[in-house]
This record gives sequence, structure tokens and C-alpha cells, in this order.
Amino acid sequence: MDDLIEGGFPESSSILVSGTAGTGKSILCMEYLYNGAKEYGEPGAYITLEEGAHNIWWNMQNFKWDLVPLERENKLKIYKFEPTPEMQNDPEAQVQRIVEKAQAIKAKRLVVDSITAFSFWLSDLRQIRFAIYSLIKELRKLDCTTLLTCETGPGRHAYSRFGVEEFLTDGVMQLYLTPANRAIFIRKMRGTNHSKGIHPVNITGTGLSIDSKEDVLWEALKD
Repeated sequence: MDDLIEGGFPESSSILVSGTAGTGKSILCMEYLYNGAKEYGEPGAYITLEEGAHNIWWNMQNFKWDLVPLERENKLKIYKFEPTPEMQNDPEAQVQRIVEKAQAIKAKRLVVDSITAFSFWLSDLRQIRFAIYSLIKELRKLDCTTLLTCETGPGRHAYSRFGVEEFLTDGVMQLYLTPANRAIFIRKMRGTNHSKGIHPVNITGTGLSIDSKEDVLWEALKD
């Protein structure tokens, strides 16, 4: 990844990680938190608005990651959020809950999985845009680098769910699965001279592996 974006994500940036089901979004995000905590001592929080924390821990057991000590040291935490009926007309309350959890462990890295679920119960596109904007603005105040996952429909031209997310974030990474091949495309990464190519991705026993030296043809990503 570092080869594709000049060394890493810009600090305090917000990055959209988009793709269909099974493309590896959650793995990429958890590995980002794990490496930050283990290699650099940076606390990370994983906010899930859909899957339970227990399921996420269980899903990550296939990888050779020593997660338990990091959790005990408050270096890596998973929080399960569910919007309450009262919050359906008050997205600011949901934003505040996420900010509070990040502040509790002084997170330097944060994942919100998914921004689709965060916004789905809002019916008006203007509300959705404002809610996402407010979340990104508040997290930037914490000096925290954030990955926001986004569910998309099939096809290589699907960038986001609501059509506004990619304009609000500092970066956009798209993950593809065209059986039996995986790929990643850095569509946007402000402040970097990022790769403009599409690169092969593999999921191994140690996590997500990106081949920055090889390219995938655009035509190979089926609609």
C-alpha cells in the first residue's frame, strides 16, 4: 500500500474504502489498526454499525495476528453501535457517540464500518451529506486518521452508495472481486502522487497483500 500512496495515508485524513461484499474491506481496515497498534503504538478503534464485535474478532482469527494483548492494553478496541429510534432524526448524536469512543482510547487510527449503515436510515440526500461531513469534520479535530467502509453495487464504475461519499473524503480506495481475482484502485488520495493503476490483491495467512509492481487491465474488471 505504501508504494501506491507515497508512504502512507496523510495524517488526520479520511479515506473511503469502497467495494462489494467479499472484496476485503474489513480485512484491510482491521490490518491497518493492527499494524498501527503493534508496530507504532498507535491506539485504534473499530466502530461497527452492522456486524457484532464478537463476529469480527472471530473472523480475524484466521490471520496470524496477536490481537488479545493489544485489546488488553487499550491499543485496539471494537465497538458495536446501533442507531436508536431517537437518533434517526439526530445524526449529530451518532457522530458524538463515535467521537467519544475515539477519545476514550486517544485513537490515532479509526475505522467506521460502514458509512453506508451510518447514513442508511436518513431519507434525504442533503441529510446524508451533512451527517457524513459532520462526522469527518469532528474526527479531523481529534488528529485521527479514519477509514470509512462503503458498500457499493456491482460494476467497476460504482464508487459509493449514495453518490456523495467520494466528494467528502480525502481519499477513495476501491476494492474489486472478479472471481477468482482481487484488485485495488486508488481513485483519490489528496496530498500524494498516488498510483493511477489497478493492482492485484491477495488475502494470505497474514492479511491483505498488494502487488504494487503488477497492473490489472481496466477491461478485466467486469461490470
